[in-house]
This record gives sequence, C-alpha cells and structure tokens, in this order.
Amino acid sequence: MIYSDFQGTNLSLLGFGTMRLPLISDEPEGAVDEAQVGEMVKYALEHGVNYFDTAYPYHGGESERIIGRALKPYPRESFYLATKYPGHQISKSYEPSVIFEEQLEKCQVEFFDFYLLHNVHENSIRTYTDPRWGIVDYFVEQRRLGRIRHLGFSSHGTPDNLKEFLDRYGDVMEFCQIQLNYLDWTLQEAGEKYKLLEERGIPVWVMEPVRGGKLAKLPEADEKRLWELRPGEGVPAWAFRFLQGLSNVKMILSGMSSLSQMQENVRTFEERRPVSDAERELLFEIAEGMKNSIPCTACRYCCEGCPKGLDIPTLLALYNDLRFASTVNIGMRLDALPEEKRPEACIGCGACTKVCPQKIDVPGAMEAFAKTLSEMPSWEEICRRREEAAQKKKDR
Repeated sequence: MIYSDFQGTNLSLLGFGTMRLPLISDEPEGAVDEAQVGEMVKYALEHGVNYFDTAYPYHGGESERIIGRALKPYPRESFYLATKYPGHQISKSYEPSVIFEEQLEKCQVEFFDFYLLHNVHENSIRTYTDPRWGIVDYFVEQRRLGRIRHLGFSSHGTPDNLKEFLDRYGDVMEFCQIQLNYLDWTLQEAGEKYKLLEERGIPVWVMEPVRGGKLAKLPEADEKRLWELRPGEGVPAWAFRFLQGLSNVKMILSGMSSLSQMQENVRTFEERRPVSDAERELLFEIAEGMKNSIPCTACRYCCEGCPKGLDIPTLLALYNDLRFASTVNIGMRLDALPEEKRPEACIGCGACTKVCPQKIDVPGAMEAFAKTLSEMPSWEEICRRREEAAQKKKDR
C-alpha cells in the first residue's frame, strides 16, 4: 500500500469512501449489505487501507452507523475515521453541537480523526460564515479539545468560491476535499482549484477519482490506446495513476460498492506508477472526446455586449458538464446564481454569437440549457426528497 505523510501521520493513499456502499437491492434506497461491508472493511485493514470516510447524509443517514458497526471490532488506533457536518443542507437553523454529538454516537467513537465542513459552495458558504450558527468556531474548539484531530472542508464550488472561503478560514483549515480527475481537470475547473490549494499550502483530498464510474469504462478505441501503452493496466487504474502524479494529493477516496472493486483498487495502490507527461496529455485528449462539449474558450468577448449581463462562458461550462452527466452538482451551482443570471434570462438577441470567435450559437445553447433545467428538480427539491426518504427509514 502506498502511504502519504500528513503532518507526521501515515495515511493510506487509498481511502474507503462510504457514499456508495453495496446494496441488497438494486434500488437507490435499498438496504445496505452490511455483511459485505464487513468483508470490505476487513480486507481493507488487512491490506493497509487505514482511512474511512463517511458523512451525515450518506445512505439516508445510515452510513455513519454502518461504518461505525463495521469498524467497532478493530483497535481504535488501527484506523482513521472521517465524517462531515451537513451545513450544505437547507435548514431553518443549524446546531453543530447537536449534530456532532449524534455523529459520535452513531459511529461509536469518542473522537474523529478527520472532520470536514461538508460541501462549501456558493450557497452554503453563507451558512458556514453566518455568526448566528458559529459553525467554524464550534469545530475549531472541538479540535482544541481533542474530539477532532484534524479539521478541513469539502467543496464543489468554483475557484472563486474556494478562494473566498480560504481567504476567511484558510488559517484554520488543514485540508480540502475536491472533485478531481482527468476529466474534471477542465470540465469543473479542478485544475485551477488544485493549483490554488497548492499555492495556499492546503493538502488535497480527492473525491470522485473515477467520476462515479464514468472513467472506469471508456470507448473501445480509447481503451485500446491505453492498453498499448500499459498492457495489463485496467481502465480505472489510469484515473488513479493520474492522481498519483500530483504531489499535493494526500488522500484519494474511492466509493467502492463491492469487495471486487476493493480488491482491484488495492492492487492499483500497491505501488506508485504515475503517468508520464505524454500519458497525461493522452488522458486529457480522451477527456475532451468524452465531453462532446460546446467549444467555448472563455475569451469573454460575448459578455461585453450582452444586454442581460450574463456570464456566458460560465453558463456554457455548466451546460457542458450537464451534457456529460446530469449530476446534483449542477443543481447546486445553478441555484447559487441569481434568477436574472441563469440561462432562461437570455433574450436571444444574438449579439454574443456575432462576436464569438468559435461561432457558437449561444442563444440556442441557452434555450436548450434552460429547457433541460426545467425538467430537473431544484437543489431544494433534492434536499427535501432526501429528508423525506431519511424520515421514512427512521419511521420503519
């Protein structure tokens, strides 16, 4: 197992993310297969994986309990446990002490090795910085008391949002977890976020290294090209090898949902084999082919004459992301924009297309984007549905 040094602590570079635990049923709200989770935890510990990541809302609130039960038989010093405070969830009020005490009880531990503010983004930053709730101050104090060993945060926000939070709290945050892979390096500006964190001296934790499975299976022609370069190297391993070459990455979380996935990933992390510069460029080329994206170069010529003052490059980037995979992240990022700055605000005047060097039909793209969004649930609706599902489980 490859290990990384974090403040003198040896962390397995591969971490077990528990957002996608194996299910007994194929239904999204199916019961978790706890027997298989137990086997996975046992295999992980026996093969050097020592980091386990969960969060308050995972699996309708059950993930913390399940991983707590799975880890209970093992010595507390044999693993590092991380969970997160759900300040990104919409609520009338926020009581960090209540949630934190509940999490300790659910996980059956007296302290958390790593604790994160969950998903700081354009909307939730207002919650995390609101003096009424005192969220950051509370968890800084818990760290001082030893009930949290290391404090950090996760983020799906833009680079500007990340910078805003770091400007305010960077001196008390020890690490940051971002969505990072060779596709999102440009698609979600992960490369810019990585560089910003590196400049600030903040170690990077990685989530979605294979993009929810999207990078575990590629077009046949692309898989052949990779196989010719490294015979025997599996497609998912390429995503991990890409990350192994980034010196500021200290933790790579994989949401493994079967013992076979755990075994395959452990093999990949037996040795560090980062991609070469040429291989890295090939991965970026493959990523571009996967996007089927609108070829916006963010020159911003279109913005100067837009009568509605829309940030057209940002909207096109979001639309490209949505075209690749419809994810919750899109809803969160769009809901962070004022209504008058969303794609439906476009009046179709065409001033943007006239000055676009790429000749992009921007009004057409905005219309299609708005139509797709109208058929998707809002972030608030997603949160409401999750809360209802969690309540149903508690009522059973």
